[in-house]
Amino acid sequence: MKEVLQDASREELARLIQEAGEKPFRARQVYEGLMHGQPLSALPVPAALRAFFAARFEEEPVRIEQVFTAKDGTRKFLFALADGNLIEGVLMQYDYGNTQCVSTQVGCRMGCKFCASTLGGLVRNLTAGEILGQIVAVNRFLRGGLRDRRAVTNVVLMGSGEPFDNYENVVRFLRNITDAEGIGISARNISLSTCGLADKMRRFAGEGIPLNLTVSLHAVTDEERARTMPVAKAFSIADILSACAYYFERTGRRYLFEYSLIAGENADLAHADALAALLRGRPCHVNLIRLNAVKERSLLAADERMAQAFLQRLKERGISATLRRSMGADIGGACGQLRASYLEKNRK
Repeated sequence: MKEVLQDASREELARLIQEAGEKPFRARQVYEGLMHGQPLSALPVPAALRAFFAARFEEEPVRIEQVFTAKDGTRKFLFALADGNLIEGVLMQYDYGNTQCVSTQVGCRMGCKFCASTLGGLVRNLTAGEILGQIVAVNRFLRGGLRDRRAVTNVVLMGSGEPFDNYENVVRFLRNITDAEGIGISARNISLSTCGLADKMRRFAGEGIPLNLTVSLHAVTDEERARTMPVAKAFSIADILSACAYYFERTGRRYLFEYSLIAGENADLAHADALAALLRGRPCHVNLIRLNAVKERSLLAADERMAQAFLQRLKERGISATLRRSMGADIGGACGQLRASYLEKNRK
């Protein structure tokens, strides 16, 4: 596999243009062409410069393979990478704009039992340009432009993969996507969801990228958490809460916790009380999630009555909380489901 030109920052691209012996203004032409989703052969530059890039870089590192549309308008994208691997993403429509969930890895090694992304383990990390390429491809698909004409207005790093398990590439991606001269998405419109790699959370607090940090909690004790999340053996809930407090101290941004309601596991009122006690007084918000069924797993979602009762109890205990609206259920909207079903179908 060749290098990915979309990995480059504007400054790095300018140096490449200089290396190719071209005039500096070509850098902006190339950069804007890439941000509009053009493959290398379609860039509006001299043929010699396109040949210079073609010898070293992938023609189109990310392309849309299939698109599925749910009844509620949610779109799920299956992306093909240059090496033949597949990843997926979801575009959700809200009153305030379009939110795209992107993948950061092919597969995942975290082993969370409620997530289909991890079923086949980790294949490889995505480069910064491959993460960016998902957004660029969808923005182009929707005929969006750059900056104030974007069709994708918000980004969530919550597709396949654990973002902090691919730390360097994710940080490079974040710096490129927030570049005001490119796609220009504000860090405040970006959310990063982690299963709780506390050491990387602390490191990220010093990067100067004040995005919305979201932690998959899903339990109130380490023992319970370890039953569905192997990462709990490496980082305790106390470790996570300490890292969250440090993130708030460094950035001034409150943090969020995701809590999937699993029947018979963590969805009764006793767990709601324990969660409230754990989080009381902290600058955080709880996002309750209706569990998406993964057929390879035996976990069951809490019903609507249980979900509403859990939400109400948290609010009564003074915890800021919401119940996430279920979107894209009829097209397998949860992380990893589309890729897993596509691979299974093609194996058969």
